[in-house]
Amino acid sequence: MKIGIVCYPTYGGSGVVATELGRFLALRGHEVHFMSFTLPFRLAHDPVDNVFFHEVQSLRYDVLPSDLYGIALASKIVQVVQMHGLDIVHVHYAVPHAISAFMARSALDKQYHPFKVVTTLHGTDITLVGRAPSFFPIAAYAINQSDAVTTVSNWLKDETIREFGIKRPIDVIPNFVDVEKFRRGLTPCKKSRLAPHGEKILLHISNFRPVKRATDVVEIYARVREKIPAVLVMVGDGPERDNAAQRARELHVEESVKFLGKQDNIELFMSCADVFVFPSEYESFGLAALEAMACELPVVASNAGGLPEVIDPGRTGFLAEMGNVDEMAARVLEVLADGERASTMGREARKSVHDQFLPEAIIPQYEDLYQRVLRDTAPVAPNGTNGIGADEYIYADGI
Repeated sequence: MKIGIVCYPTYGGSGVVATELGRFLALRGHEVHFMSFTLPFRLAHDPVDNVFFHEVQSLRYDVLPSDLYGIALASKIVQVVQMHGLDIVHVHYAVPHAISAFMARSALDKQYHPFKVVTTLHGTDITLVGRAPSFFPIAAYAINQSDAVTTVSNWLKDETIREFGIKRPIDVIPNFVDVEKFRRGLTPCKKSRLAPHGEKILLHISNFRPVKRATDVVEIYARVREKIPAVLVMVGDGPERDNAAQRARELHVEESVKFLGKQDNIELFMSCADVFVFPSEYESFGLAALEAMACELPVVASNAGGLPEVIDPGRTGFLAEMGNVDEMAARVLEVLADGERASTMGREARKSVHDQFLPEAIIPQYEDLYQRVLRDTAPVAPNGTNGIGADEYIYADGI
C-alpha cells in the first residue's frame, strides 16, 4: 500500500507513535509518505528505506491572526496524492489534520479515486481542542466523516463517545514500543554521571505541560529523599519547567534535581534509572510509561486516563490517586526499598510489553484496518507522476 501519514513532528507522544508506525510499515514493504512542517525527529535519527518526507510550507498574512498551515497542508496532500497515488492518508489528530485531508480530497480532480482518510485520536484533540466551543462542531465533523477512526486506549474511546455523542464505530489500537531500542543496559551508560555516589535515580520525562504535573514530581522526590539517598532526573521542556525548578528551590532539593531539557535518546536514561514517576492529571495512553517498562523500569503513576490499561499495579508498577503525592512517594519508596522486588517488577514490566505491545502485534491491526476501508475502492496512481518532487527528503539505499 501507499500510505500518507500526517502528524506533528515534535516530541509529544502522537508524533512518536505516528513516526514509529510509518517506520514499521515501511519495514513491512509499504511505501510511506510523511507530511508535516518539519522532519519528525525520530526519522532524522533512524532513517528507513521506502520512507519519504514532504515539507509543508505555510504562509502568513498580516491581516490574519495566524498562519495558514491547515490550508497549506491540504495543498501538500493534494500534491502528494497526485504525484504518488496514495491509497490511505492516516492523520494523527482530528483538528486540524483530518479537516485538511477532507479539503484535499474535495479539491482533487475526478480522474483520481478519493483516497481514504483514517483518523487516530491521541487525546488532546478530544480533551482540549475538541471541548473548546469554537472547535467542537468541526472536531465532531472530522470524527464522523473519517473512513475509519482509532483511539489509543479504551478510556479515550469512551471519552470520545461521551464528549461528542459519537455513534460510529471506533477501533481501539494501542501504542507500541520497539523493545530492541528500549531495553536495559544500553551504552553509553548514564548512571555514573547522573548518580555519582550510587544514589537511586527517579526519572520523569514529559513535555512539561500542566497536565503532566511536574511540580508533583518534585514534591514526590523531596519526600523520597528524606528517607534514602536519591537524585531526580527531569528530561524534557515546556511551560511548567520553571515552576518545577522553583518548587525544588523552595523544598531545598535543587542541588540534586537535574533538569536536562529535551533529549533525543531517552532510552539511555530509562535504561539506567530505578523508577519512573508519572503523576499526570490524565494520559490518553501513556507512551512514556510503556517505553520505561520496556527498559525494565517500574512505573509509579496516577490512576488516570489510559494508564490503568498499561500498568498492572503491584506487578509492573503502582497506581495512586492523581495529586496524592504522599501516596506516590510511599509507592516509590516501596519500589526502591527492596532491590529484588524492584528487579522482579522490572522484568515483569518488560514481559508485559512483550505480551501486549510489540510492533509485531500492533502494526498488523493497522494494516487490517487499511484493507477494510479500501475493500470497495482503491486510488489509481496517475500515469507518469511517480517521480520524486524537489521538496522531498528521500530515505532509500542508505541515504
